[in-house]
Amino acid sequence: MKRPSLTAWIFIGMAAGVALGALAPSFARQLAPLSNVFLRLIRSIIAPLIFATLVAGIAGAGDLKRMGRVGVKAIVYFEIVTTLALFLGLAAVNLARPGEGVPMAAGSADQGAAQAPATLGGILEHVFPASIIDAMARNDVLQVVVFAFLFGAACAAIGARSRPVVEFCGSLSEVMFRYTKYVMYLAPFGVGAAIAVTVGSKGLGVLFGLGKLIGTMYVTAALFVLLVLVPVMILFRIPPGRFYRAVRQPFLIAFSTASSEAALPLALENMEEFGVPKHIVGFVLPTGYSFNLDGSTLYLSMAAIFVAQGAGVHLSFSQQLVILLTLMLTSKGVAGVPRAAIVILTGTLATFHLPMEGVAVLLGVDALLDMARTSINVLGNCLASAVVARWEGYKLEALRGQVGVEEYGPFSGH
Repeated sequence: MKRPSLTAWIFIGMAAGVALGALAPSFARQLAPLSNVFLRLIRSIIAPLIFATLVAGIAGAGDLKRMGRVGVKAIVYFEIVTTLALFLGLAAVNLARPGEGVPMAAGSADQGAAQAPATLGGILEHVFPASIIDAMARNDVLQVVVFAFLFGAACAAIGARSRPVVEFCGSLSEVMFRYTKYVMYLAPFGVGAAIAVTVGSKGLGVLFGLGKLIGTMYVTAALFVLLVLVPVMILFRIPPGRFYRAVRQPFLIAFSTASSEAALPLALENMEEFGVPKHIVGFVLPTGYSFNLDGSTLYLSMAAIFVAQGAGVHLSFSQQLVILLTLMLTSKGVAGVPRAAIVILTGTLATFHLPMEGVAVLLGVDALLDMARTSINVLGNCLASAVVARWEGYKLEALRGQVGVEEYGPFSGH
C-alpha cells in the first residue's frame, strides 16, 4: 500500500492544527517554537540556494545577452499580471462593497505608524547590497539575486578560470536541494503548529471575523486564477496536470504558514524538475518575490477601498486609479518586510488621508487574508518561471519523469 504523500500529510497537519487550537488553546499556543523551528530551517536554505542556483545557471548558460533577455521578459510579464491583479481587486471591492457597515473605531490605530510610500530612488538604492553577507543574514532576496546575477556574469566573462567556483556553486545547489528534502520531513508538524498557534491565540473567531471581506478576498483570488493565470497557461501551453503537481506543495506550505520564504526552496526545486532551466528558475522565482506579488497587489487594492467604504469616504474612479498607481510603485521591492502588505497599506492610507483605524480593523483578520495572498504570490511566481521558459523556447520536459518531493522523496514510499 502506497504511503500518504507529503501533500496529504500537510493537509492532515492543517486539520490537526485547527482541531488542537480549538480544543486545547492553551497547549496550542505553546507549539509556537515548533512552528518557528520549521520556519528558521527554511530560512536557512534561501540565501545559499538562490546564490548557488543562480550563479551556476548564469555561468553555465554562458550567454549574458540571453540573461538580459530573460530579465526583460520577466519584468514585462510581472507588470502586466500585477496590473491585472490590481484592477481585478478594484472591481471586486466596488461590486461586493464589504466595507459598508464595518465600524471604524476612532483612535484604535497608531497615527505614528504611517509610513510614506517608497520612492523610486529608494527602491533602486535598496536593490544593490552594500554587503552580500549582510544581505544573506537578513534574507534580503532581491539583494542576493542582484549580487548573484553580477557574480555569475563575472564568472561567465572570465571563462575557464572560473570553473572551480562554478562547479562549487553547482555542487552547493545540489546539496541545498537535498537539505531541503530533509527539512520537508518537518513540514506537516511545522504547518500544523502554525495553524494551531493562530487558532489557539485568536480562537475560531479568526476564521469567521469580517466574513464578507474574507469571502470577497478568497473569491477574487479564485477568479484571478481562473481569469488570469489559467488563460496565461493556455496561451503559453503550460501542461496543467504537471504544473498542478509541481505547485501544490509550495502552495499549501505558503497558505498554511503565510510565508513565501517557507515555500521558496521547494518551489525552486519543483519548477526545475518541472522543466524550467536552472538559470531561468533561479532568476525569475526570487525576483518575482519582489516584483510579482499577485496576491498582495490584489489584496492591497481591495483593502484601500474597503477602508474608504468603512469610513464613508466616497472615492471617484479617477481617485481610485491614482491609488492604484501608487500601489503599483509601493508594492515593489518590499517582500522582505514582515507583514509588508500592512506596511504598504498604512502608507497609502496616510497619503490619501484615509483613516488609520482601518489598519487596526484589518489586523484582526490579517492572518487569514495573509494566507490567501501569500499562496497566490507563490502560485503566480511559479507560473511566471514557466512562462518565461516557454517564451525562451524551452519545452518544459520533466526531469526524471517526476515532479516534486511528493513523487520522489521521503514521503513517496520508494
